[in-house]
Amino acid sequence: MNTALETTHFDAGLIQKYDKQGPRYTSYPTAVQFSDSFNAAAYRQQVQLSNEELIPRSLSLYVHIPFCHELCYYCGCNKKVSQHPEQAIPYLRALYREIELQAELFDHDRDVIQLHFGGGTPTYLNDTQLTGLMTQLREHFNMPQSGAHEWSIEIDPRSMDENRIDLLAQLGFNRMSLGIQDFNPIVQKAVNRIQSPEQTEALIVRARQQGFQSISVDLIYGLPHQTVSSFNQTLDIVIAMRPDRLSIYNYAHLPELFRSQRLIKTEDLPSTEIKLKMFAATIQRLAAAGYRYIGMDHFALESDELCVAQDEGTLQRNFQGYSTMARCDLIGLGVSSIGQVGDCYSQNQKIIDDYQAGLEIDQLPIARGLVMNDEDRLRRTIIQQIMCQDRVDFNALSNKFHINFRKYFSVELELLEIQAADGLIVLTEDHLEVTPQGRALLRSIAMIFDQYLKQAGNKARFSKVI
Repeated sequence: MNTALETTHFDAGLIQKYDKQGPRYTSYPTAVQFSDSFNAAAYRQQVQLSNEELIPRSLSLYVHIPFCHELCYYCGCNKKVSQHPEQAIPYLRALYREIELQAELFDHDRDVIQLHFGGGTPTYLNDTQLTGLMTQLREHFNMPQSGAHEWSIEIDPRSMDENRIDLLAQLGFNRMSLGIQDFNPIVQKAVNRIQSPEQTEALIVRARQQGFQSISVDLIYGLPHQTVSSFNQTLDIVIAMRPDRLSIYNYAHLPELFRSQRLIKTEDLPSTEIKLKMFAATIQRLAAAGYRYIGMDHFALESDELCVAQDEGTLQRNFQGYSTMARCDLIGLGVSSIGQVGDCYSQNQKIIDDYQAGLEIDQLPIARGLVMNDEDRLRRTIIQQIMCQDRVDFNALSNKFHINFRKYFSVELELLEIQAADGLIVLTEDHLEVTPQGRALLRSIAMIFDQYLKQAGNKARFSKVI
């Protein structure tokens, strides 16, 4: 199965038609539906139900490190910018306590097979702090280190030297994601992120020498002063580095939500037409270089685990984007982290002071969440299949959920006829299949099955699809 997009071209009518606001579907229901009526007690109940499953799920840990040394103007992450590493000391103290409290809830024979450090900038932590954090996790969770484990960490190359790669390998990390965004000096100055290709490549080379199994890089299109030509030059450099994966994001300019984005001049941003050309050229060039278009903004070499998972039907979307090993309970650790255990989603306190204060009195920092109902589970399955497998089998879902799919979703199927006419999908009596052109608009297709978007005002809380 090779799902690389062969060509991507949208006329002005299709751009206007589908360039709407909508979710990224890292969860369904999305975080917009989370409620503060879901609390720590509700979370404990869901964990207990998960422990009692006949075959309990393995565990995946996400650890949020919110600190950064410098402010990147485009960033919309939950972060705290500081040049003073001692800022992390009280945060780590609270994080250690949360690790203890969470670990107490889960049966210890449940292996942790995935670990991801995100941010912020996880490499903001010094060597002692990183080592101490890994020690805490190993003490409280069952974390066997084997060839099957996936320990990943996000890296800012500006805060790293090659020797720190050696430390990460010693700690058990075998995957990394490096932020690049763009190598053009004019663009870098406009977003306050100065970073050389040589600095970045040196870390990639060292990681390969240390046996890292997957190396990913992040790029962003739609940043100030970018052009098709300048972004192609960045792609030239990145393709030569041959990362295993690329995440290439559309910059969403939301200065009303993110204060730092007010430092970017709207008039310096490329038009929607130019952004679309950048995206089209990116997909075509990466396909020619041997990368599969996984979906949305993710690309991977055919040998990478994302491609394997997509072929085997175990690819999923969660709050880290596309991910492998779908049958895991995800535990979110750290400020603002989101977890998914069984049929519930949970999110921690978003403000560092609130997060730390609760843990000082031994309270789980869960601020909101939800428990999925039967309708959520049905629609979540469909949306995951669209986003991850490009296909929905109506008969299989009818049997699994005891419904008549075509009758149950008669309204949705009428809307899908419009997308079929536009060439985004092939719609038959018993299945839906996304076309190569439609793979760039997975969000638009999935939105058809999102019952919450029918509520007034919900769409305005998301970024644009293109």
